[in-house]
Amino acid sequence: MLACDAAGQPAYALEGAIFIAGAAVQWLRDGLGVLGTAAESERLAREIPSTGGVYFVPALAGLGAPHWEPAARGTIVGLTQGTSVSHLVRAALEAMAYGTADVIALMTGRSGAPFSVLRVDGGASANDWLMQFQADVLNVPVERPAMIESTALGAAGLAGIAAGTWRSADEFLATRDYRRFTPGEGAGAAREGAREWNRAVKTALHWARTPV
Repeated sequence: MLACDAAGQPAYALEGAIFIAGAAVQWLRDGLGVLGTAAESERLAREIPSTGGVYFVPALAGLGAPHWEPAARGTIVGLTQGTSVSHLVRAALEAMAYGTADVIALMTGRSGAPFSVLRVDGGASANDWLMQFQADVLNVPVERPAMIESTALGAAGLAGIAAGTWRSADEFLATRDYRRFTPGEGAGAAREGAREWNRAVKTALHWARTPV
């Protein structure tokens, strides 16, 4: 996609649209009523050591990048009598990280550009457990700014530059602080889970593409 750099000059960026990410947690809260608040998802994810083999493909509005299958629908696999709300919530959070990893793998594979750190923002990035899991899945650090509403902050920054508060975009960006999540002991298990996630995605795609 065509964008612009900090100096207002043309720049090109890769964009991957994942139709449902944090909205999966909203669905668990508003649709199923298993969460009181989105923030509760972090506590529930920490209550268990794994999803117990449960994988959630949140294709609630079809699958976006990198699969682009509008007929896909939400799919949950691996349910047993031992499955709890915590397993389902953790599976929803893991799906966000796995979906992001799928898009990044395609971008880096096609562009050949190096990928050494992921910077995040938005409401879901407030979840420390998810940020650590994302770092484990990608095996690269994840950096979260102290102010996670980057769109609003960027608008404020542009206004500040125009008003003379900061002399340049670089000066404004230098004011930002980041918390870094580095791959940890869970990296191996997270990447093993990515293989099972891909099996679940194939199940969702098969359902969507198999004629009745």
